[in-house]
Amino acid sequence: MTESIHGERTASELQDRVTELIEQQTAISEVLRAIASSPHDLQPIFDAILDSATRLCRADVCSLRLSEEAGLRRVAMRGDPLLVSQVWSSFPVLAEKGSHLSRIATSRLPTHIPDFTAVEGDLRDDFWGFRTSLFVPLLKDNEIVGMISLGRKQVQPFTDKQISLFRDFAAQATIALESTRRERQYREMQSELAHANRVATMGQLTASIAHETKQPITAARTYAAAALRFLDKSPPDVAEVREALTCIVNETDRASDVVDRIGSLIKKAPPRKEVVDLNAAILEVTALTRSEAVKTGVTVGTQLAGELPRIQCDRVQLQQVMLNLIVNAIQSMSGVEDGNRELHISTVSIEPEGVCVAVRDTGHGLRPESLPHLFEPFYTTKPDGMGMGLSICRSIIEAHGGRLWATRCEPRGALFQFTIPAD
Repeated sequence: MTESIHGERTASELQDRVTELIEQQTAISEVLRAIASSPHDLQPIFDAILDSATRLCRADVCSLRLSEEAGLRRVAMRGDPLLVSQVWSSFPVLAEKGSHLSRIATSRLPTHIPDFTAVEGDLRDDFWGFRTSLFVPLLKDNEIVGMISLGRKQVQPFTDKQISLFRDFAAQATIALESTRRERQYREMQSELAHANRVATMGQLTASIAHETKQPITAARTYAAAALRFLDKSPPDVAEVREALTCIVNETDRASDVVDRIGSLIKKAPPRKEVVDLNAAILEVTALTRSEAVKTGVTVGTQLAGELPRIQCDRVQLQQVMLNLIVNAIQSMSGVEDGNRELHISTVSIEPEGVCVAVRDTGHGLRPESLPHLFEPFYTTKPDGMGMGLSICRSIIEAHGGRLWATRCEPRGALFQFTIPAD
C-alpha cells in the first residue's frame, strides 16, 4: 500500500512538472510569436512577456523595467486594469539608482516578499497596492538589463516551484528580449546608413533638383507678369487674367510637389510599410532625375504595367533603391561616346512573386569579374565611389522579402532587376 501511495505521488508530481514545463514553453512561444510579428516594435514584445508572466505565475499585475544610466525605467505593465492604473500613477516611471527597486535589482537574485505588511521601514509604503510580490532581475553576462516584478493583491506567497519556474522563464525572456534589441539596433544603424546614402545621392543631383524647382517658379512668374499686362488693358481682359491665375496655381502646386518629394527622400523617419502605387513612386523619382538625364544626354523611357498587384512597402526606401539604380545608370552612360544613351525602366506583374522592376542602360556594362562582388559593402567600380549604394539597395529589397540582382547586356549595358512580393 505504501509503495502504491508513493507511486501515485511520484506520478502526480511528474504530471505537475510536465504541466509546468508545458506552461513555460507556451509562455516562451507567445513571446517568440510577438517577436516574429513585431520585429521592429518592442512594445508588443514587452506586453507579450508580461502577459505570459502574469498567467504563468497567477499574478494580478506584472511590470517590466529596463536598465539605463539613471536607473530602471518602466516600459510596460499588464494585469488587473484597476490595479495597473493605480500602480502606474502611484510609482515613478524611473526607479533611480539608490531606490528600493534599484537595490533589489543589484542583488541579481529573485526577491520574494510574502507579505508587505510584515515588512518594516519605507519598503512597505513604496509598494502600496500589493500584498505579495516577486522581483526577478534580468541578467546578461551577470549585467543587469532589467527587472520583472510580479504582484498579488492578496497575501498569497509564491511557491518555490513558481519562483524557480519564473526564474527560468525570465532567463529565456531575457535572451529573446536582448536578441530583439540587437536586431532593432542593427535596423536603426541600417536606417541611419540608408539615410546618409539618400542624402549623398541627392547631393549629386543638386543642379538637377534646382532646375526642377526653378522651372515651375519661373513659369509662375511669367504667368503673373502676363496677368498684370491683361489687367492694364482698357478694359481689363478678365478671361485672360483668370486663365493666367489658374496657371500660376498649377505651377505653384507643381513646385510644392517637387519640394515634398525632395523632403520625403531627405528627411530621416522610421520605416513605415504601407500600400504603395509602385508606378507612381517610380515616376516621382524619374521626375527628380529628369534634368540630370537631359544634361548627360540620356533618353529615359518607361514601360509600366497597367495593373500591378498590391504591394506593401516603405515608399521612401523603395524610392531610394530606384534613385540609386537610376543615378548609377545615368553615370555609367556619361562616358559613352558612340551610340545612344538610353535608360529604360519597366514594371511587370509576375506570379507568384508579385512585381518585378527592371532598370536597363546602354553604358559600358559590367565586367564579369565584378558581378559576384557588386552588392558587397565597400565594393565599387567608380573612382570616387563609397561602395555602399548597391549594398544598401539589396538590404532594403531583402528586408521587403524580395531580391535584387544584376546581369550584363549585349552588346553593352547593364540590367538591374528587383522583385517585391505581393501583399
